[in-house]
Amino acid sequence: MMHSRRLTKIVVTIAPILLLYISTNVTAQEKTTTLDMQEAVKTATMQNRNILLAKLDEQIAKENYRQTNAVFLPQVNFSYTAFTTNNPLNAFGFKLQQQTIAQSDFNPATLNHPDATSDFMTKFSAQQPLLNMDMLYQRKGAAKQIELYRYKTERTTEFITWQVKQVYLQLQFAWQVNDVLQEALKTVNATYKFSNDRYEQGLLQKSDLLNVQVRVKEMETRCAEATANIANASDFLNVFMNKEQGIIYHTLPVDFGVMESSSRTLPESRADFKAMESAVESYSYMVKSSRASYLPQINAFGDYQLHDKSLFGFDANGYLMGVQLSWDVFKGFQTLHKTNSLVLEQTKLSRQLEDTKAQGRAELSKAKRDLLEATFKIKQQAEAVDQSAEALRILQNRYEQGLVTTTDVLQAQTQLSQQKLAYAQAIFEQNNSWIYIEFLTISQP
Repeated sequence: MMHSRRLTKIVVTIAPILLLYISTNVTAQEKTTTLDMQEAVKTATMQNRNILLAKLDEQIAKENYRQTNAVFLPQVNFSYTAFTTNNPLNAFGFKLQQQTIAQSDFNPATLNHPDATSDFMTKFSAQQPLLNMDMLYQRKGAAKQIELYRYKTERTTEFITWQVKQVYLQLQFAWQVNDVLQEALKTVNATYKFSNDRYEQGLLQKSDLLNVQVRVKEMETRCAEATANIANASDFLNVFMNKEQGIIYHTLPVDFGVMESSSRTLPESRADFKAMESAVESYSYMVKSSRASYLPQINAFGDYQLHDKSLFGFDANGYLMGVQLSWDVFKGFQTLHKTNSLVLEQTKLSRQLEDTKAQGRAELSKAKRDLLEATFKIKQQAEAVDQSAEALRILQNRYEQGLVTTTDVLQAQTQLSQQKLAYAQAIFEQNNSWIYIEFLTISQP
């Protein structure tokens, strides 16, 4: 019995030192730094991969729009072609283009059975659009696509900002949980030391000491979980900020000022709404473009050709130019059904926009209720923490006097820890609800 008590005392003495040594080594292997919320948001908006991809989509839309400059600019082509033939018609045509026709070429025998005739043609051709209404509407639709992706980039930035704030608050909550649990572990270790002294004096039963030991192990496990949660939240922040993993962040206090949500309404000019409106307008131009394809198209064209019977010869020349009016009178109802399909797509997108706004209004109402509920919880939990702390103080005094059991003290300690955690949870819920309200009500200038 005495040997067991001595071994227990040695373990109680060495365990804190061993835990401190292990904690120091683990911390030394990880980078730790203090991070402000605004700094995290700024870094994420500059380096987050999703935002960079959104900006690339915006640049792609701009390049697609620049492609429509072809509706105004000419198209110029150069070609150099070598021919050889004994076809009577082509052989005589080559000589005409080379301007080398002689009287002997009209000999019927020569006309009907010409020798192999070569022609080397250098050709410059140009086409100039004059009036293409379908292309003009396509150009306007492409311009709306630029607006669409610009708004998508802005909304992606707002979304990443909200997520970074959310993860930052989770990290802050994880540190608060860790502080509460570390304080609880310190308290329960003090209780264990006092209980072990009384046990060695024969004033406490073995079962009571074992209950305290179980409580110590439980708190050590929860402290380890809290440490892991801190590392997990830090890793998520690193992902959002596009930084290497393994950096552990300490948070700073966050002050959102007065959280007045009653006057907040869902703005019509929110970036995602504007993006969908731009998409609807883009579809309207696509519909107009499809209908405009019924109209005739007017384009100018011109060719300048050089012909010679020798390689790299540029003797004879000629040009051809004109204006062409083309009209697709009937294409098997292809244009009609394409137009109908685009109209249906536009209608579908308009209804999706209204549905998104309705969902946004419902989410905003819920976020406002969550904010009020969390604010009420904070007040209640603050009082509960004070009351639990006072109850624990009274029980500890009575326990030292032998007037209450160990179980009573452990229950009081558990209750205090739970109330502190609930208080930290309420603060987290309040802040989280507020940043969500901000995210829902951001409007474009």
